[in-house]
Amino acid sequence: MAGLIKPLNSVYDQFRRLPGLGNKSALRLAYHIIDMPEEDVRRLAETLLQAKRNIRFCRECFNLTDSDECEICRDEKRDHSMICVVEQPQDAMAMERSRGYTGVYHVLHGCLSPLDGIGPEELRIKELLSRLGSGDVKEVILATNSNVEGEATAAYLAQLLKHQPVVVSRIARGLPMGGDLEYADEVTLAKALENRTRITG
Repeated sequence: MAGLIKPLNSVYDQFRRLPGLGNKSALRLAYHIIDMPEEDVRRLAETLLQAKRNIRFCRECFNLTDSDECEICRDEKRDHSMICVVEQPQDAMAMERSRGYTGVYHVLHGCLSPLDGIGPEELRIKELLSRLGSGDVKEVILATNSNVEGEATAAYLAQLLKHQPVVVSRIARGLPMGGDLEYADEVTLAKALENRTRITG
């Protein structure tokens, strides 16, 4: 950025690479790092390096873990006959916060996006099919995002799993709790109608 001394500009450039950070936020963080005591900066850098070195993919579901298997896959109280397929580890965390799901997960690490060069081979789809080979899985819940890529991924997986001896379901989409109809977009309203439930005879 024009006007920044080179070392500060380097910090700014690194923050700018992070998703969800605009130029102003990246600049604010860069100044904040420079204002921090050196010991705090060293601790932050060491924490990031340790996390990068110690975090790996669960050998079963490909969620993030610091051991061979994640806590969810190791938990015998979870329903291992039900697999919820999500795009990213943070999606599994969001499902966990709902406290309404007791099965296990499978993390694809992306979604189908031909324009970005992401096809089935770039996702953990072969590993999902391998998990179904044991015969223990009864249901696969497709919980990819409700956007063009997420819907395409769910449709592809549904077609792929059609001949598997499992129930394939898709999470419902619609209006969020507390949402006003006037602020909802057409797709959300259409999905809310599509996924309506009967409340009387």
